[in-house]
This record gives sequence, C-alpha cells and structure tokens, in this order.
Amino acid sequence: MLEKIREGSQGPAAKIILGVVILSFALAGIGGYLGQTTEQPVAEVNGVKISQTEFARAYQNERARLEQQFGEYFTQISADPAYMARIRQGVVDRLVQQELQNQLAAELGLRVSDEQVKDAILEMSYFQVGGQFSNDRYLQLIRQMNFQPDSFREYLREEMTRNQLVSAIAGSDFVLPAELKQAVALQQQTRDLDYVVLSKDLFKSKVDVSEQEIKDYYQLNQGLFQSPERVALEYLELKADEIEPATKITDEDVLAYYEESKNQYLEPEKRRVSHILIEGASDDAEAKKVAQGILEQLQNGADFAQLAEEKSNDIVSAELGGDLDWIERDMMDPEFETAAFALENVGDISDVVTSEFGFHIIKLTDIQRQQVKAFDDVKADLRAELEKAEKVDAFYQKQTEVAELAFEVPDSLQDAAIAAGVELKTTELVTRSALPAPLNTPSVTTAIFSPEVLEDRVNSEVLEVASEHIVVVRVKEYQAASTKPLEEVSEQVKATLINDKASALAKQQAQEAFTDLQGAKTLADIASEHSAEVKSEAQLKRQSYSVAPAIVKEAFQLPHPSEDKAQFAMVELANGDAALLKLKAVNTPQISDEIDPQQKQNITMTQVNKNYTAFIESLKAQAEVMRPQLNVAEEN
Repeated sequence: MLEKIREGSQGPAAKIILGVVILSFALAGIGGYLGQTTEQPVAEVNGVKISQTEFARAYQNERARLEQQFGEYFTQISADPAYMARIRQGVVDRLVQQELQNQLAAELGLRVSDEQVKDAILEMSYFQVGGQFSNDRYLQLIRQMNFQPDSFREYLREEMTRNQLVSAIAGSDFVLPAELKQAVALQQQTRDLDYVVLSKDLFKSKVDVSEQEIKDYYQLNQGLFQSPERVALEYLELKADEIEPATKITDEDVLAYYEESKNQYLEPEKRRVSHILIEGASDDAEAKKVAQGILEQLQNGADFAQLAEEKSNDIVSAELGGDLDWIERDMMDPEFETAAFALENVGDISDVVTSEFGFHIIKLTDIQRQQVKAFDDVKADLRAELEKAEKVDAFYQKQTEVAELAFEVPDSLQDAAIAAGVELKTTELVTRSALPAPLNTPSVTTAIFSPEVLEDRVNSEVLEVASEHIVVVRVKEYQAASTKPLEEVSEQVKATLINDKASALAKQQAQEAFTDLQGAKTLADIASEHSAEVKSEAQLKRQSYSVAPAIVKEAFQLPHPSEDKAQFAMVELANGDAALLKLKAVNTPQISDEIDPQQKQNITMTQVNKNYTAFIESLKAQAEVMRPQLNVAEEN
C-alpha cells in the first residue's frame, strides 16, 4: 500500500495538484501580509488608531519628565509595577484626549500656517545657543526625539492646533462679577465656634482588659507581631578607584601615550554651509527643474542668501539665508555630506544634490581645518587615563584571585581579603530592608538570601555592585522570621486594647452629650462633667491649621445659626478622640468691586479647569473609544 502511494505521488498529476495547493497557500499568506498589520493599536478613537509608535514616543517623554522631576529617586519609584502601569495608562488617556481634540479641531476648520510653525521653532529656547536660534542644535535635538524635520513640523502643527482649541475654550470662559464676589466671599468667610474635645485618654482608667481578651486579640492578629528574618554578614568590598597602582605614572609615560594616541586628540574638520532646499522625490522632474533654475541664477551672480530666503523649502534655515551652521562628518544625509565636503574653497557652490529630503544647492561659507590638540592641553587627562587603566588592570587581577579563593575556601573570606588587600567588614543582625550599602542592591540581596549562601553558609559568587566595584559576602548568623511570643508583646496588645476601648467610650460619651446639647445642657456643663476644657475659635478660616481638620471641615459644613439657636455637631477625630462643637456665628466679609487681580485669576482658572474637564468628558461620551487590553512592556 505504502509503495503504491509513493509511486502515485511522483506522477505528473500529483505534482500538478501539489503545485496548486502550494500556490493557494502562498497567495493566501501574501494576501494576509498585504491586507493587515500585526501591530495592535493602544487605542482607537472614532476609527482613528493610536499606534504603538506614538505611545512609545509619548511614554519615553513622560519617563524623561519624571526622571528630571524626581532625580535619583525615580529608580526606586519605577521599581513599583503598579505605579508604572498607572503612568502608562495615563499616557494612553492623554493620547486619546489629544486625538479627540484633533478631530474636533479638524471639524471646526482650525489650522496653523507654515509661517506660524516656523516662528514657533525659532522662538523655542531648546533650539537656541546664546539666545540665538541654532539650526545645528535644532537638528540634533529633533533627531534625538526620533523626528525628521518634516515630521517634527507636523507634530508641532498638531500641538499648536490643539492649543488653539484649548485657548478658544479658556478664552471664551468668564465669571460674572456677582459670581466672582460670591466666590471670594465664600473663600474669605470665617466662623466663630466653641468646642470640647473628649480625649480617649480621659477614659483609659475606666476600661479593663482581661487576659483572655489579650490572648484572643493576639491569636486573631498574629500577623501584626511578626519578627522579620535577620542576618549578620561578613563581606569584602573591592573598588578600582581605591586601589593604588603598582607602578607610578611618569611624565615620560604620559608623553609616550600622547604620541601613541594622537589620533584620539584630532579636532575634526568642520565646515559651515548654507543650502537651498526644494522638496520632492528623487524622480520629481518638476522639483529638480526648479532647483536647476535656481542654480543657474546663482551661477549668473544672484545672491545666495536672498534666493534661500525666497525659494528654500527649509523654512528654518531660509530665515537665516540658508545657513546650517557648522557641520562635521556623519551629521548630515550621506549625499549632502559628500557634496558639502567636496567643495574646496569658501564661496564655492555645488551642483544640484539629491537626498531623501529633496534637491539641495550647497554653498561653502567657512572651513575649520583638522588640527591636533597640544600636549599641555591634554596632559592632565592623559595622566588620569593611564592611572585609571593601571587601577583597572590591578582591579581585574585581584578580582580573579578573589573569585578563585572564595570558591576554593568556601567557608571563609579571610584568604580572599588578604589577596585583595582589603579588610573584611561585618554587620550586626539586620533585616533584609536594612542592609547597609553596598549590600542593599537587588542582585546582592538576592544572593544573600539564596539557599546556597543562607543555608549552606558558603561564600557568594563575586557580585558586581557597579562598574569596577564588587563584593563577596557570606552569612555568619541567621534568624528566621517568626511570630513574637505572647509574653513579649502582651503589654503592646494590652495598650492597643485599652486605646481602642477608650476611644469607643469617648465616642459613646460624645454621642450622649450631643443629645444632651439639644436639651438644657451647655458645652460648659459637658466639659465640667468630663474634666475637659471649652475652647473658642473666633474668625476660624477654612485653611486653619490650629484646629483638627475634622473640626474645621464640620464647622464649615454646618448650616448658618440663627439668633436664638446655635448649631451643634459631634465629630470623630482621626486620633480616636471625639469632639463636640457649637457654631455661634458665620462672618461673611463685604467684598469691594475691586478684587485683587491674582485672586480673580485663580478663581477664573479654577472655573476654566472645571469646564475644560467637562468638555473633555463630553467629547469622550460622544465618541467611540476602544482600548484593547494591551500588555505594554516596560522600556529600559
């Protein structure tokens, strides 16, 4: 049977059928590749997809902003996956908002002209050197942000268009004079009150805690009485910076090194060029014809700067007569660079040069020839390099010896320390979170609490803390995590129970006293009964910090008292105490028509922010927004 199948599969008919099957699979696969992309968008707004590329750019910008804001603490903050997930979600939310604004701006016909974009670029401080726009810095920075000049201009145009929309909303918002005065009056309103605090401390002597209650609380809350695991460590630390070179670096060594490495101290040739750009694809005959016509004008004596200002499509350099400032090798497009460095004399003009940006005509305006830095200018740097090289060589030699000895003598670091020329360091019993530097890094902590080091008590491997900085560590003593015995925490449990019971009793007594206040009793009566004190606050402000926040909040929530009836309230305080308060008067100031401009602006901006938030929410409510559940990986 198998033989007949094998013979049949070699026949012409079988080969034709097999070819048709293969072709159909191939065409289906090609169609799949041509018809769709494998990249899933981070969101889709009314059918417009927000790509992973857009998200990645916005996310990296947000990371950079946070790193600048928090500095070295950002490393600790970013180690929290939940925090970084919120950051990524916030970036997606912002991109959705921006796309909603883009669509509304397009619907309203808002637009920003090329001239406005050019002026904005010229005025940006990021692109200025010494207060003047630098085209070289401009190109460098936008490339760091993964932009080409044309894509950056479009990105900026979108930003400016959205700003038009936001400005239109904010600019059309206003607060009526009566509303403004009312808001100021509410902000400046004060209140007069008396209050009594029934401290839980007053009731501690009135509560009892039994031994059984202590045992029950301990059994139900053993997680509160955990003693964390602790280790006592011995370790050696070796840093290249602290090693004394075996050989002293002489002036002759420095000079010889200079002669050997002169090529490293070459200042490369720089050229200052101007250009006229006519945008177009390489096969755009019309654009090339325009560029050729400009070249002929230049060859007939036309002024380059004037033609650049009038004709160039590079709107930034055109403003400067085509000037691109100083350029070096590997800064520009390859075709542009080849033509620019082929010009021999200042004032020479190239033929029409084709690059990915279009057609260029390049003029050489200045040359700074290649030169070598003088020995005296670099002598100190060379000596530092040689000394560092000596230290690094010694460091790696010692590191090898340390690694071998720590492995060969696994139950002691003494021999390894002698070979390294360092003293062994020790710690007392410390918790995982209290390890001293340099042991408090994730890699070292993981090694310390690994089974080999922790249980077998052998030396760790050589652990790199930083560049040319290592440690080797061993555990001298270990105490496992455990629940503290009841005898050790009994007083702590008792104090907790007394505190809780006293707090509950204070609140109970305050509630009963609050009922009495509705009758014939006064605050003074209640204060006297509980050995407390009546305190008074006149002209209490909303932002007062001399009174417990809960009392201030409650005081400004109570209705206005009448002439014959005060307003009373009972408040539970955050520390477990309770308070009774009596609102006596509400003082509303008279506001003049001349309101402080800063205050007016603050109130207006608060209103603008509320309205803008409502505006964005209304756009979301009317839009169809899809957010695929993406696992956007952390970028390092």
